Amino acid sequence: MLPVCMRIVGIALGTLGALTGAVFVAQGLNLPFAPPSYMTGDRTWLVIGAGMFVAGLGLAAWSARRVGARRG
Repeated sequence: MLPVCMRIVGIALGTLGALTGAVFVAQGLNLPFAPPSYMTGDRTWLVIGAGMFVAGLGLAAWSARRVGARRG
């Protein structure tokens, strides 16, 4: 049961990281629907958000695939 829980946690953390990265990208691009903060319009957050988005997707995909491969 533990590997299944670890899989769910990895997918959840990866998804959360990707969503947070998407918000950072939106704020870095100064998009109108992005929540206003000190990050708005700062291109640094665009780069950080893009990296966070890719890392989050990678973690979610790796977690989903890792446990599934051991069952087969």
